[in-house]
Amino acid sequence: MIYEIALLPVHKEHIEAFRRAFAEVAPLLCRAKGYGGHMLAQGIETPEQFNLIVQWQSLEDHTPGFEASEDHRLFMMGLEDYFSGEPTVYHIEGAGFPAGD
Repeated sequence: MIYEIALLPVHKEHIEAFRRAFAEVAPLLCRAKGYGGHMLAQGIETPEQFNLIVQWQSLEDHTPGFEASEDHRLFMMGLEDYFSGEPTVYHIEGAGFPAGD
């Protein structure tokens, strides 16, 4: 299992608009081959920093898969006006969180 972690810097004055825009483009992500779920989380200390964590079946499902698709282009077009800087993306490998007792 692969997790994509994207650090998304958003203009402070556009945080709520970014949330709405993300909700509109999220279906493009959700229908991608190998998609296994996602979480969009806003920073507490830095509320203008969002973290997008996406579960993929394989690295290839994300890149080149989704990243090379028209859906990815539309996904990014729907969000890019809200970014205050370039997003940072990296990947980690591992299992999901263990169930609590």
